[in-house]
Amino acid sequence: MKKYSDLEYLKLSKGQKLLYKITSFFCAIPQKIAGLFVALWNLILKGYNIVKNEAVDIWTTFVQGDWKTKVSFLVMGFGNIARGQILRGLLFLLFEVVFIGYMILAGGYWLSMLPSLGKVGPTEEYDFVLDAYYTVYNDNSFKILLYGVLTIFFIIGFVYTWRVNVRQNKLAEKILKSGKKLKSGKDDLRSMVDDKFHATLLSLPLTGILIFTVMPIVFMILVAFTNYDGAHDGYYSNLFTWVGWDNFNTMLNWNVAKGGGSVQSYAATFGEVLSWTLMWAFFATFTNYFLGMFVAMAINKKGIKLKKLWRTVLVLTIAIPQFISLLYVSKMFAKNGIVNGFLMSMGWISEALPFWEDPTWARITVILINIWIGIPHLMLITTGILMNIPADLYESARIDGANPWQQYTKITLPYMLFVTGPYLLTSFTGNMNNFNVIYLLTGGAPTNPAASSAAGTVGYTDLLITWLFKITQGAESQYYLASVVGILVFVVVALISLVVYNVLPSIKNEEDFQ
Repeated sequence: MKKYSDLEYLKLSKGQKLLYKITSFFCAIPQKIAGLFVALWNLILKGYNIVKNEAVDIWTTFVQGDWKTKVSFLVMGFGNIARGQILRGLLFLLFEVVFIGYMILAGGYWLSMLPSLGKVGPTEEYDFVLDAYYTVYNDNSFKILLYGVLTIFFIIGFVYTWRVNVRQNKLAEKILKSGKKLKSGKDDLRSMVDDKFHATLLSLPLTGILIFTVMPIVFMILVAFTNYDGAHDGYYSNLFTWVGWDNFNTMLNWNVAKGGGSVQSYAATFGEVLSWTLMWAFFATFTNYFLGMFVAMAINKKGIKLKKLWRTVLVLTIAIPQFISLLYVSKMFAKNGIVNGFLMSMGWISEALPFWEDPTWARITVILINIWIGIPHLMLITTGILMNIPADLYESARIDGANPWQQYTKITLPYMLFVTGPYLLTSFTGNMNNFNVIYLLTGGAPTNPAASSAAGTVGYTDLLITWLFKITQGAESQYYLASVVGILVFVVVALISLVVYNVLPSIKNEEDFQ
C-alpha cells in the first residue's frame, strides 16, 4: 500500500481520504498482530531473565549469608526471629507449618491424583443384610481437578513467600551491617496502616480476584483438555480423563460430520456463529452509539422543552428489567403476536411476517430491538460529554460559515470519538458476549439444521456465548466443548481488543483535546 505524505494526503478528496484511512487500518492489522507475537516473545525472554536473576540472587544469598540466613532457607522466619523481628518471623513460620500440614494431609493426595483424575469410579456392591446392591461412589474427578488446581496455586504462593523470606534475610543482614536498626513488630503494624496502607488495602481485593477470577479461568481452560460431559460427570456416572488436544481438533476440524450432505463441520459451524457474532457486535455497537448521540443532541438543542421528561422516558427502558421487557417484546413479534395482528387488522399485510422464523428477518429484528435498549445508555453517556465541549468552538465555526453538518463532523464527532473511544471498544466486546438480548428474544432461533447436527442446537441468531450455553445443556452437556468455545472466544476478543486499543486516537494522542 502506498504511503502518502502530509501534503499528498491534503490533496486527496474526502472519499479518497476515507478510503485511505480504512485501507491503512486493515493493512496495519497484520503488522499489529505480528507486533503482539514479538511482544509475547520479548515477554518470555524477560521472564527467563527474571527467573535466572532470581536464581543467582538466591544462591548468592545462601553462600554469602550468615548461619541464621542459611537456616531460614529450611525454617522460614527463623532469621527474623533470631534478629528480633518476632512478629514477622512468626508469620513466615506459621505459613510454612500450614503449608506442610496441608500437603501431608490433603495436598499431596490431590497432586498425585491430578495426572489420572481418578482411578476408581462408582461401583456396585452387595449388602448381605438388605440383600440388595447399592452404589459406592469412590474417586471424584471434579474435586480432584478443582483441589489439584488449588494446591498448585498454594504451592506457587508458598514459593513466592519463601522467596520473600530469603530476600528479607538478605535485607536484614545488609541493614545490620550498615549499623542501622531493624523494624520491630510495632513498626511493621504501623507501616501497614501508614506508608504501606495501599498494599494492605489492596490485599483483600487481589485475593478475591485470584480466588474468584483467575482460578476459575484456569479451571475452565483445563476442562477443555478433558472429556467432562453428561456421560462423564466425574462422580455419579463415570470419571472423566485427560484427552489432550482432541477437543480442539474436534472444534477446529473441517471434516463433515456423519451424514454428509448439508451437514456442517464443527469448524464451519464455529466460523458461521463467529461471523454473525462479529456482525451483531458491530451493528449493536455503532447503531446505538450514533443514534444515542443524535438523541442526546436533539434533547440538548436550545428551544427543546421538557428536557427532563424526555430523558426520564428514555431511562425507563433501563429501569425495567430486561428479563421482563425482552420476553414481552419477543411475544409481541411472534407470528401470532400483537405486531402481526395489528398489521393484518389494518390490511397492510396479508400474512404474518416471519420475525422469528426467517434467519434474515430474525437477525434484523434483534438488531433493531437492541437499538431500543441501547439508545438510553448512550444518551446518558453522551449528554454529559456534549455539555463539556467548549461553546467557543461552535461559535467560531458559525462565524466562519460552517453549517450544522460541518460542525458535527469537524467538532462534535471527533471530540466524541476521542473521549468515548475506549468505551466503544468495551461496548463492542461486551456485545460479543451479550447473552441477555439474544437468549431472551429468540433463544438463538430459527434453528440452523446443518450447524445443529455438528454441535448442539445452533440457531441463526446464536452468538458464541449463547451457543456455549446450549452446549452445556441437555443430557450430553458437553462441558469440554463449551470450554473450548470459551477459550476461542477469549482469543478472538483479546486479539480485537489489543489491536483496536493500540490504534485508538485517545490512546495514541492523549494530549490532543487537553
